[in-house]
Amino acid sequence: MRVIKEAFLLAAGRKHPPAARHLDAWRKAVKQANWRNLVDVRRSCPHTDSTKVRGGRTVLIFNIRRNDYRLIAAAHFNRQIVYTLRFMTHAEYSKERWKETL
Repeated sequence: MRVIKEAFLLAAGRKHPPAARHLDAWRKAVKQANWRNLVDVRRSCPHTDSTKVRGGRTVLIFNIRRNDYRLIAAAHFNRQIVYTLRFMTHAEYSKERWKETL
């Protein structure tokens, strides 16, 4: 899979240093993956969820650094592309305000 906005992941790692190496590991795993659907994603990242957001799109929610952070991404399985959209702490994620902006 191709990761779009890798610079976004680097910036998130700088802002949240405890998550930096976990984001790098996630990026490397995704680049080696050949996901076709959510089942394939869960084989690599078992605690991944999906949800619909206000705009009607389905996004993937990855747990980063156990359960401390969330990475929101959109996967286009047919084109083998993953777009990084949001990175937040678990507390920020729980407020669910992020769903209104996607």
